[in-house]
This record gives sequence, structure tokens and C-alpha cells, in this order.
Amino acid sequence: NAAPQFHFVCRQNVVLSIDSDKTDEVELHSAVENSVKHLEAFDAQLIEYTSYADTGTIPGHYVLYWELRFNTKAIEVPSSVFEDCCLTAEESLNSVYRQGRASDKSIGPLEIRVVEEGTFDELMDYALSRGASINQYKAPRCIKFTPIVELLNSRVVHSYFSPQP
Repeated sequence: NAAPQFHFVCRQNVVLSIDSDKTDEVELHSAVENSVKHLEAFDAQLIEYTSYADTGTIPGHYVLYWELRFNTKAIEVPSSVFEDCCLTAEESLNSVYRQGRASDKSIGPLEIRVVEEGTFDELMDYALSRGASINQYKAPRCIKFTPIVELLNSRVVHSYFSPQP
């Protein structure tokens, strides 16, 4: 076959970055999967998530927005469990991130913001109202657009930080 062979070379999709750290979607997904395991004992299910590199604080820090569903009513998850989730997520990220957190102090503690049920449906409705196709819509893994950040922040019910300084 004499047809030309193409090989596309491009930079991996950088999802989050505060300083010199670069976190892609695969690494972020792995960190979320590892950290959400702490909630299994509480019969909680992660419905959807996204992330945000909050540079409005000094130092900047990663924010994970989680929408959870509890399959058992009236279970209160201790804040220490969510702090463990934060810590596990941080430990699952790359060495450049961990160096920025521990040694350089150029990255602040990771934060998990739990949002109300239905928040990601509202996010989808917002995207559709701006012309997104319902057949191709996927929740964004990283957000930067201010109205979306504001929408998510308006639905936060709890916020937890990594216990590591």
C-alpha cells in the first residue's frame, strides 16, 4: 500500500496547572478514582466530577468538584474521611505536583467541594443553552470559564482541604 502514513504528534491535554506542574485527564481521573474509595464504606457513589486550578489564592491550589449520591439515607460522612480523600488524591498526582506541595510550597492544599445533587445536570443545561450538542456533551474535566465556576460554587454544600500544610 503506497498511501501516505500519518502520525499526529501533539502535546498531551493538560487539564490542571498551578506552577510548573502539569496534570492531564488520565492522571486526574486516576487520582479521583483512588480517593473516592474512602467513601465506599459510607455507601456513597460519585456521580460526576470536574476540577479547577484556583489561582485566586496564594499559593494557588487544585479544586475538585464532586457530586455524590448516598444510597443510604441519613449517613453523615466525617470530615476526616473527606480529608483522607484529599490526601489520597494528592498522593496519586505526579512528582512535580507533590514537590510543589511539599518542598517548594508553590501549590496549596488540594480542596474537594461537594456540590448539591443535580448540579452537573444544571451544568449540562447551561452548555446546551450556549449551543452544545446534547448528543456530544460530556461533563468537562477541567473548568476555567468564570460563569461555570460561579455556577458550581453556588451549589457547594461542603468544602474540605488536604490536612497536609
